[in-house]
Amino acid sequence: MAGARILIVEDEPRIAEVLERYLKAEGFAVERAADGRRALELWRAANPDLILLDLMLPDVDGFEVARAVRRTSDVPILMVTARAEEADRLIGLGLGADDYIVKPFSPREVVARVRAVLRRAAGQVRPPVHHAVGALTVDLDAFQARCGEAPLDLSPAQLRLLATLAAQPGRAFRRAELLEGGSDGFADERTVDAHVKNLRRRLGACADQLETVRGVGYRLRP
Repeated sequence: MAGARILIVEDEPRIAEVLERYLKAEGFAVERAADGRRALELWRAANPDLILLDLMLPDVDGFEVARAVRRTSDVPILMVTARAEEADRLIGLGLGADDYIVKPFSPREVVARVRAVLRRAAGQVRPPVHHAVGALTVDLDAFQARCGEAPLDLSPAQLRLLATLAAQPGRAFRRAELLEGGSDGFADERTVDAHVKNLRRRLGACADQLETVRGVGYRLRP
């Protein structure tokens, strides 16, 4: 993880400088962009390992940046924004963002989230690669999932979430376990809920297999 390349996309210089300082202190290499067009240029040129993406940007906003990136890349995206409304969170995660942090935030929390997202993306915390639960099948080697014969259009984060649930059908997972793959405790429960809502919408005829366990979290019905 040391030396991983982080692209900070943030139009407020003070915030960008603080994030850059904290990330460099942890051994990350950092590039910065202050608008969406420059962000896309640097993404193509620098090939970052993770993008820290503000939503409220001049020129091209963060949603459009995420859409453009996700057309060709699975690079982890961590959205950092002042927009706390659930609708914005759902849209951002639905576009393929891996996590979502609302301003104001602690720079140390951002660093912790960056490490957690990179760890998940690298597969250091990874469930078994192939599962079949009822009509659902999940194949992480092929990076695809199906409901019966119908392929499911899932983001990388949604696929990993489904794979975690499918690894132990019937087990109720706490939200922190789902977000962190069962590792440490930097989970934002609202982010998990938003991922689950988006995932349920994309499961088609298999949506009823994904159940909410009141007061606990979620499970995949065997």
